[in-house]
Amino acid sequence: MVARLVIAAPSSGAGKTTVATGLMAAFAERGLAVSPHKVGPDYIDPGYHALAVSSSSKARPGRNLDAYMCGTDLIAPLFAHGARGCELAVIEGVMGLYDGAADQGELASTAQVAKLLRAPVVLVVDASSQSRSVAALVHGFASWDPEVRIGGVILNKVATDRHEHLLREALGASGVPVMGVLRRAPAVATPSRHLGLVPVAERHAEAVDAVRAQAGQVRAGCDLDALLALARSAPPLTAQAWEPALEPVPGPRPVIAVAGGAAFTFSYAEHAELLTAAGADVVPFDPLRDEELPEGTRGLVIGGGFPEMYGPELSANEALRGAVAELAAGGAPVAAECAGLLYLARSLDGRPMCGVLDAEARMSERLTLGYRDAVALSDSALAAAGTRMRGHEFHRTVLEPGAGATPAWGLRQPRRRVEGYVQGGVHASYVHTHWAAVPQTARRFVESCAP
Repeated sequence: MVARLVIAAPSSGAGKTTVATGLMAAFAERGLAVSPHKVGPDYIDPGYHALAVSSSSKARPGRNLDAYMCGTDLIAPLFAHGARGCELAVIEGVMGLYDGAADQGELASTAQVAKLLRAPVVLVVDASSQSRSVAALVHGFASWDPEVRIGGVILNKVATDRHEHLLREALGASGVPVMGVLRRAPAVATPSRHLGLVPVAERHAEAVDAVRAQAGQVRAGCDLDALLALARSAPPLTAQAWEPALEPVPGPRPVIAVAGGAAFTFSYAEHAELLTAAGADVVPFDPLRDEELPEGTRGLVIGGGFPEMYGPELSANEALRGAVAELAAGGAPVAAECAGLLYLARSLDGRPMCGVLDAEARMSERLTLGYRDAVALSDSALAAAGTRMRGHEFHRTVLEPGAGATPAWGLRQPRRRVEGYVQGGVHASYVHTHWAAVPQTARRFVESCAP
């Protein structure tokens, strides 16, 4: 059995990421094998989580638990897969504790995931503008859903000893123990920009320092023994661990190149695991630095990230842009999501890109964000026509036109529209998907890459 804690908050901005990352690092420093998880589709926080546990004997990727994209039945199996061999799992929530997919009740909320994992919740409260009212806030969250067990509270952004005394006194009769008090600390802050935190890959040295500071703050302000005891009080889970169990495509293992580096940091760990299980050799490359695709590349995966921040560098790498265009022109399978879609366009903010798609991309002031219910409109290297998948969009860019002659998806939420491109072997779209929900996606892609 893996001890486990869910780190939640009444709302965004309370300090969940700081506390969760600090706890992961602090417990890893104690020698515990810590498994990091994030509720929801976010790609950036798991990068900090992975950095936090990298001091342990076995580094692990941060993994997502998204009940909308993967379905509620997969949450416990995916958790068990990621936490295999660990002594403690720390699960960072998303938004407020009870916030989930719009108009879908509790679906994809932190509370729902906590219940599916039978995990105790620690509520992180931004106490900067309250004193006695904190007791009413905590009482309300603790009593709203009797199936959610709030086992402790961590008070964040506490100003003074006097302020701490008032908060503790108010919470004394709440029945929810205070397991930590954290003062305001600029050193633990992580810079943000148009899509949230700046990813670890773009600021590794500074991120190491920030995570170290977060661990120090948590060690000094939290009762780690009490938190570990709470985590160990979680009852056993009976779910079998998810496995990337696919029948390998027969024949030689095709090389599938996967874009990485600072410009393409958005990916789910399960995707590479599924491609490998389906019989491929997954080889990473960096479009900012590498002038050639990996030797023998027969397929290409370009996930999400921030190409808009690296437009000049991506554009300047003419050799690689040409190699990508040549691969796509030859009919090789190419799966591109969001950042990958922009990279395949003719241009991004006026700078030449790969020119695979007859479209122009540019930055926008408007944030496009939300879950999507999608159906494949035609056969492609990823999906047969009619395949239903759930995904999400998260970008501040615009592609014109937004769909090709053969669109990738028909979307039902939040309004009906067509989106993306299927062109030769290319499947390019703004929609991020999680292949663990439809594992045959990976095998179909590998099959398309086979010699």
